Amino acid sequence: MHRRSSTVVTATALVTLLGTLLAGCSVPGSDTSTAAPPWPRPTDLEHRADQAGLQDVWGERLAEHVHTHLSITDGDSPVVVPGNVGHSASEHFAAQLHTHDTSGILHVESPTRETFTLGQFFDEWGVSLGPAHVGGLRGDLTVWVDGKRFLGNPRSIALTNRREIALAVTTIGEVPHRPAPFDWPPQYR
Repeated sequence: MHRRSSTVVTATALVTLLGTLLAGCSVPGSDTSTAAPPWPRPTDLEHRADQAGLQDVWGERLAEHVHTHLSITDGDSPVVVPGNVGHSASEHFAAQLHTHDTSGILHVESPTRETFTLGQFFDEWGVSLGPAHVGGLRGDLTVWVDGKRFLGNPRSIALTNRREIALAVTTIGEVPHRPAPFDWPPQYR
């Protein structure tokens, strides 16, 4: 009897662990947009940050400060990543993950060293992201990370310094075009 209950406890622990690991990277937030772009910056910053598992770190000392570039294309048309997702100088609010402008540069600024993911940014932005869609864009989703094809769930991509992430949604059967490398402004080099 002891052996059987030990097996059940082990199996339950594994299922719980797997569920915890997948929760942060595989399922878009329940209140994210599935509409077509453009997708505006959210105005409910605190709520959106909370939905993404992020905190307001305005004015705190930073242990981590990295930048990742995100580009999204709908066929050959670029989709704008809005400025001030997760950030407002007038409200003195800065989530650990945010944008300042429409360059596509995602800022990770945190008082603790953690791994933040593309899925968290999309949850904070309020746009649905999954292995086969970006918001309401459906078709073939091709993902490149640092110029190399990425075949996993894009929500799981870690945001690291000077990483380049490109999401291209094309009509089924259309050949996607990998974007040129991002020309980082001098202050990020």
